[in-house]
Amino acid sequence: MKEQILPEEFLKLSRTFPVIDVRSEKEYLSGHIPGAINLPLFNDEERAVVGTLFKNSGRDASVLKGLELAGPKLADFVKKLHRITLQKEILVHCWRGGMRSASMAWLFEQAGYKVFLLEGGYKAYRRFVREKLSLPVKIIILGGLTGSGKTELLHLLEKEGEQILDLEQLASHKGSVFGGLRQPVQPCNEQFENNLFSQWELLDASRPVWIEDESRMIGNVGIPEPLFEQMIRAVMIKVESSREQRIRRLVNEYSEIEKQDLKDAILKISEKLGGTNAKTALAAIDSGDYATVAGLALSHYDKSYTHSLLKRVNLVIHTIVLESDDPLENAKLVLNAGKSIPENNP
Repeated sequence: MKEQILPEEFLKLSRTFPVIDVRSEKEYLSGHIPGAINLPLFNDEERAVVGTLFKNSGRDASVLKGLELAGPKLADFVKKLHRITLQKEILVHCWRGGMRSASMAWLFEQAGYKVFLLEGGYKAYRRFVREKLSLPVKIIILGGLTGSGKTELLHLLEKEGEQILDLEQLASHKGSVFGGLRQPVQPCNEQFENNLFSQWELLDASRPVWIEDESRMIGNVGIPEPLFEQMIRAVMIKVESSREQRIRRLVNEYSEIEKQDLKDAILKISEKLGGTNAKTALAAIDSGDYATVAGLALSHYDKSYTHSLLKRVNLVIHTIVLESDDPLENAKLVLNAGKSIPENNP
């Protein structure tokens, strides 16, 4: 017996039962519920045929064509579902919660499964995601110049029991021109939002959330506008490390990257670096002088970051000078600074 449920309940159950997305492959790849398994009723070509027929000849003709296309595959759908899960309760959705999900739900019921349908389909899920990402949360921004070790500090705060949201990890990009190097392929923007929400919904709204300071765009994906608006209004804990410490961190990072990839990244910012500096950086890469490369890169990024701070709203900054190279000691300093922020501080 199938049961239609709203997105909030659907997502709660998805932590226990498998989610079967019966949309076409192209729809699935353009954005899906994290963890959902694609078992399309129609492939991309078949969906186009049925859709065109519906538009030109009406519902009855498109339904008959759909039955003709899906009929020979029914047994295979059930066999695939058996291979996907041993559980007898499953969650199913299509785009709008229409005929595709209803048809597959009927089939799976006949095969002995209890089916929960997403009311309104993936479209309703996306609306739910946008609404939830608009809700206010107390955010603490962890800021600092490039090479300050912010990402490491963020995860040390998590180990100390703090809530974090690692946007760079979700985006598969570290935010700079070098940020995509040695990273997985970035998700599309819609999938980035879905992945972000899968972590966002687990947060305790009564406790602060630490987020590293980011630009609106992280590589090719954008932070949802409502969340970004909260970020630029949030209080910032800004860490400061010596230039020498920052260069050492970047040297460790750059030395593990293919030289040609580093050169390509330098060429992308050659105009901002200046012709002479760009040539110096390229020559330094060839000779393995990563300290020179890092120093030139910092000169560019320091100016860019300082300029970005001017765009923040009602900027409140608590600055911490990190004199130690001990990440744990630095994390405790940051944590103590965060705990000292008054509850009514923006």
